[in-house]
Amino acid sequence: MKWLPKIQNPWPVALVAFFIVFASYIIGFVIFASCQKMDLVRADYYDQEIRFQQQIDRVQRSAPVLADAGIDYDPAGDLVTVTLPSVKRDDISGTVSFYRPSDADLDTNAKLGLDEAGRQSLSVRALRAGLWKVRVQWTTAGREYFFEKPIVIERTAAS
Repeated sequence: MKWLPKIQNPWPVALVAFFIVFASYIIGFVIFASCQKMDLVRADYYDQEIRFQQQIDRVQRSAPVLADAGIDYDPAGDLVTVTLPSVKRDDISGTVSFYRPSDADLDTNAKLGLDEAGRQSLSVRALRAGLWKVRVQWTTAGREYFFEKPIVIERTAAS
C-alpha cells in the first residue's frame, strides 16, 4: 500500500467529518420539524383572539347564575345534561359545544333546546373517549352568557 499517502495530522480530516455530521444533523432536524403537523387550536384563531374581550364579558356576566347552572356527565347512559337557570324558555337561544383540545376536527355543536325544567340531555355516544370541554353559550333578554366544564369520556370494552 505504498500508493496511499500517510496522514501526518488527523485533525483536518476530523474537523471536516465533524462539520459534515453537524450539517447532516441540522438538515435532518429541519426536515423533521417541517413535516410535523402544526395546527392552531382553531382555524380562526386570530379572529377569536380579537373577540376575546367579549368572551370575558360573557363569563363575568355568567358568574352570578352559575349556582343554578350546570353540566353533568352520566357515563352509564352516555349523556351530558345541561341545566340553565330558570328563565322564559321562548326567550333563550344558544349552543352547546363539545370541544376536543387535542383534535379540532372532532369538535361538534348542538343547538340549545331546553325542556320546561331548564334541562337538555345530549348523547355523547358518538364522541371518542378522552378529555372534552363542554361549552354552553346562550342569549336571553339580549345578553350573552357562557360557561364550560371539562368532562372525561371513558369507554369500557363492553361499550
